[in-house]
Amino acid sequence: MLTDPQRQRAAEILRSAEQRRTPVAPLTEVFPAIDAEDAYEIQLINIRHRLEAGAEVRGHKVGLSSPVMQQMMGVDEPDYGHLLHDMELSQDRPVPVSRYCCPRVEVEVGFVLGDDLPGENCTPADVLAATERVVPALELIDSRIRDWRIAIADTIADNASSAGYVIGEGRDPRELDLRAIDARLTRDGEPLAEGRSDAVLGDPAVSVAWLARTVARFGVPLRKGHVVLPGSCTRAVDVTAGQTFTAEFTGLGSVSLSFT
Repeated sequence: MLTDPQRQRAAEILRSAEQRRTPVAPLTEVFPAIDAEDAYEIQLINIRHRLEAGAEVRGHKVGLSSPVMQQMMGVDEPDYGHLLHDMELSQDRPVPVSRYCCPRVEVEVGFVLGDDLPGENCTPADVLAATERVVPALELIDSRIRDWRIAIADTIADNASSAGYVIGEGRDPRELDLRAIDARLTRDGEPLAEGRSDAVLGDPAVSVAWLARTVARFGVPLRKGHVVLPGSCTRAVDVTAGQTFTAEFTGLGSVSLSFT
């Protein structure tokens, strides 16, 4: 584990990298003793820093929600990050790529909560009962770590590589089989990737329940109105200025994001 001054220094390194749009060496190389507990504390240091500057928490995201990604990272559970108000993106306003270090997009079935979720005992049934609507979503991920050379502690510390998100209108989750939503990602109309919602822990509601139980250990609630992104249905795709990405979901609709 790291000392408190080391955690503070690691947080400063990531904060500076994000502000300058200049990626840095992996924290796992700079601080070889770093572990997952350190990484979550580093994440929280920077989240508190942003909240003190006026940011508001609008939800959370789950990463590493597929078995393939967990095997790649050498872990047996997902990780999570925070969604803040200044990470909300719009389908109507193109996003400048220059804001980010090395952005990518992911396709997700998002959840908008109509009620608070229970904490440590949360189940998928609780998630369905509390969800106002499930929505088509694109998450913009970015790594402040150079060349995406990330280990699990790097991405956790870096707010689970989260950078932004956009959501569409959506539907009542009880009208859909959340395990069988086909998803397709296109770039400027050309097909890029396909997947299905059960790529997310077999059922994205399972991912949301895991998140509620996990953050409850840190005294963090998932509140009414929060957005939860449970994990990607497809591979992540690199973003370049001038491109428009559209995620289409059977029975759920679509959502788009353009870049300049």
